[in-house]
Amino acid sequence: MKTKVYRILVPATTNGGNIFSLEHHQVWDEFVRKLVGGVTVMKSAKGQWLSPTGVLYMDKMIPCDINCSKTQILEIARFTKKHYNQEAIAYYKVSGKMHVI
Repeated sequence: MKTKVYRILVPATTNGGNIFSLEHHQVWDEFVRKLVGGVTVMKSAKGQWLSPTGVLYMDKMIPCDINCSKTQILEIARFTKKHYNQEAIAYYKVSGKMHVI
């Protein structure tokens, strides 16, 4: 299977500003691990973006790097959107290759 490294921006807080529980994040972690075998979770950062409906959101997000196929990142993005009850989820390709020795 051809894989690439993608970064997905996972919400750290709800749209109301409340922090998602550790258990909530662990469910997401487990989903990703079962699907692709692993994930690299970065420290949270402050995000600002306009939703597809034009609402400005300013909240914390967690950048996560995942080595997977395009089909798998789409599945992860859909799960993330539903699991965190978001209007939109952003992800992008970081690298075309990952090397492990």
